Amino acid sequence: MSLRVYNTLSGKKEEFQPLVPNKVGMYVCGVTVYDYCHIGHARANIVFDIVYRYLQYSNYDVTYVRNYTDVDDKIIARANERGITSQALSEEFIDAFDEDMAALGLRKPTHEPKATEHIAQIIALVQGLIAKGMAYESAGDVYYSVDTFPSYLKLSKRNMEEMQAGARIAPGELKRNPMDFALWKTAKPGEPSWESPWGAGRPGWHIECSAMSSALLGETFDIHGGGRDLIFPHHENEIAQSEGASGKPFVKYWLHNGFVNVNQEKMSKSLGNFFTIRDILKSYDAEVVRFFILTAHYRSPIDFSDQNLEESRHGLTRFYEALAQLDKGLAKADKEAPQGAVPESLAEPVARLTQLEERFRAAMDDDFNTALAIGHMFDAVRAINRILAEENTLKGRLQEILGRGRDDLLRLGEVLGLFVSEPSAWLARSAQEGLSESGLSAKEIESLILERREARANKDFARSDQIRDDLAAKGIQLLDGPEGTTWKMK
Repeated sequence: MSLRVYNTLSGKKEEFQPLVPNKVGMYVCGVTVYDYCHIGHARANIVFDIVYRYLQYSNYDVTYVRNYTDVDDKIIARANERGITSQALSEEFIDAFDEDMAALGLRKPTHEPKATEHIAQIIALVQGLIAKGMAYESAGDVYYSVDTFPSYLKLSKRNMEEMQAGARIAPGELKRNPMDFALWKTAKPGEPSWESPWGAGRPGWHIECSAMSSALLGETFDIHGGGRDLIFPHHENEIAQSEGASGKPFVKYWLHNGFVNVNQEKMSKSLGNFFTIRDILKSYDAEVVRFFILTAHYRSPIDFSDQNLEESRHGLTRFYEALAQLDKGLAKADKEAPQGAVPESLAEPVARLTQLEERFRAAMDDDFNTALAIGHMFDAVRAINRILAEENTLKGRLQEILGRGRDDLLRLGEVLGLFVSEPSAWLARSAQEGLSESGLSAKEIESLILERREARANKDFARSDQIRDDLAAKGIQLLDGPEGTTWKMK
């Protein structure tokens, strides 16, 4: 099965065929750098990090561009509030964004352009649109005339008449049509500005992405990504100005990730349910946040809550427990045992384990379905646990199969940005987090395990059961095995 992606432009899944064989140009709208990033930014950037990683895993040569909007009304307003320059503010939050993305384990894009570094390209693009009669100057501002682009709204599938009926011209705007949008804004006192044929000013929001993407990827490229909230007006306007200027298709495949809700409500500062990435990482490991985001299909809405994050932490811990047990089993494997045949009772779990990569690829080739891919990886973990439970000492063929299964899990985990810790380190950290919640120390638990062992030896099963149940109530599970009793957090 070849890769198929859902194209917002066509409204359906399409076979992915890049413009140039084995090469992919991808542009993703970055952040406006005036504040710290929130969980919505985390989702969008993790989603397209996965697209980037999977395309590379599939042997594509990917040029990935993710921009910074470093001149904007919000940046200017925040800088004025703090009494610093717009440049100082944007540089502060570019650094903060980079720290957050590194903490979440994102790979660096090929290029990370800033709008202020592409003023010359922006001005040239606006000049070209004016020369073609698709834009006009009005009192130092320049507007794009949507009437000159018949396919305007083809991405968002909105109705032009209804949009025009609801549109209004803001005070100070001298537009021919309320739907026209600014390409260049005349300078106001105290604002950053650049000289242009229309006087001192600065670019509008939409034009910067058209200029940066064409400069780094060409007039037509393969993938443009972003959140669903960007479909209109931002991406719609990018299409109009880019295709108006070049006369060529702008983007072949448009990919948009779904929204993040918080406890089943839309995230907003007014509701008090607004969480920055930095706030979240004080309570949850970055890999847990990543795992949580990947357990839903990227186009679906996702509900951010403590309960869902806890479930993700437990799910991720299951993988690390299986990897730790697998390392233990392989360490004591019988290296001298002949290959032999796989026991008939293990034929089914062995088949699931050996088919992991094939099933993983099938899921990811279906529009990057990370939720299904992780489901197949859980199947592999169940297979590993079943084999280890039945075979005390791994021999021959099973040893080889489990060794390859471990390698597959880690390699496919890397595609998702998961399993980046040593299993023992993760489990120790997870146990410590659980202990702080239980109010017990590891030493106290070991003491209770010793008391339980003595109670069982004295046939005081009531006391033995009570210790087990008391620990279970505090989230601590006892595991009785041939080598004694161990414990883990539930």
